Amino acid sequence: MPREERVSAIFCGVALLFSAGLVNATDIDAKSFRCITKMTPVRQFYVDNLRGNLDATLATANSPRGAVYPPGSVIQLIPTEAMVKHDKGFSAATHDWEFFALDVSKDGTRIGKRGKVDVVNRFGGNCFSCHVPAAAQWDLVCETDHGCAPLPVTRAMIGALQRTDPRCGNNPISPEDAEAIKKLEQLLKAPG
Repeated sequence: MPREERVSAIFCGVALLFSAGLVNATDIDAKSFRCITKMTPVRQFYVDNLRGNLDATLATANSPRGAVYPPGSVIQLIPTEAMVKHDKGFSAATHDWEFFALDVSKDGTRIGKRGKVDVVNRFGGNCFSCHVPAAAQWDLVCETDHGCAPLPVTRAMIGALQRTDPRCGNNPISPEDAEAIKKLEQLLKAPG
């Protein structure tokens, strides 16, 4: 192999080695989370991959039989919550997922809380407790047929929250989304 090809191969190998561990838990910050509708939609939720491996994340999300998500995968149903998959060994209990409660505004994202089994969402539910009933093949990801309890909100409410993510710009809110958000606010105020 000529010298130039060897040098090129070495650089590619080093780049691959460094990119494999590119996103560690300490590398994830508020800038890791963006406008939810700029992520890739899959059914009713959105995905991304902080390591640039979106194709593998999408393949897992679209697998009819389930699979383990690749490290760097980000899953969001609503703008104020996220799951990020880490390398094997991060947390056996959470199947290497880290949960995030996010505060979002037109100015960006702030991480309110992050963790493994102790993060509570805006509805007062523990993220891990909601996700742990998912059947093993779904890698702790909940959908209507994965074994998790149903959410206490409607699809219209979820869609309204997604479309009104303040990080996405100042798009006018449709009357339908305004009504869904109003109903959600009433639900959140209702005595539990």
